[in-house]
Amino acid sequence: MSTRFPSGNEIARKWFVVDASGQTLGRLASRVASILAGKENPQYTPFIDTGDHVIVVNAEKIRTTGMKSEQKVYRHYTGFPGGLREEEFRKRFDRRPDRVVQEAILGMLPKSKLGRAMGKKLKVYKGDKHDHAAQKPAPLAVS
Repeated sequence: MSTRFPSGNEIARKWFVVDASGQTLGRLASRVASILAGKENPQYTPFIDTGDHVIVVNAEKIRTTGMKSEQKVYRHYTGFPGGLREEEFRKRFDRRPDRVVQEAILGMLPKSKLGRAMGKKLKVYKGDKHDHAAQKPAPLAVS
């Protein structure tokens, strides 16, 4: 008997919408990353993208615990000498709250081609409106 692996056209991907109002950033990110990776799907295979699509709305209403909003710093390197750029959490959150949520979720996915494919199924919006009503997303309660 051989092991059966799902092929690309056998995977039925669902759409979920998550309301981030009042949710803790890390807890929301870990739950959404698990859904994107397909770990809640019975067909889960570590080396095949079996995850579902996730839409996160109300990203500006997310909350953090402890001193993260005052102490957390985002860093990236431009590739040039002296090119280390830093931005505080509060500044980035005021400017782009959707990017804060998106980076938290993508940081929990694998750093490979497979992880990038999983990340493409994530859509994050600042307000409560999204452009994916045609996909009929089901609401997902994240606790």
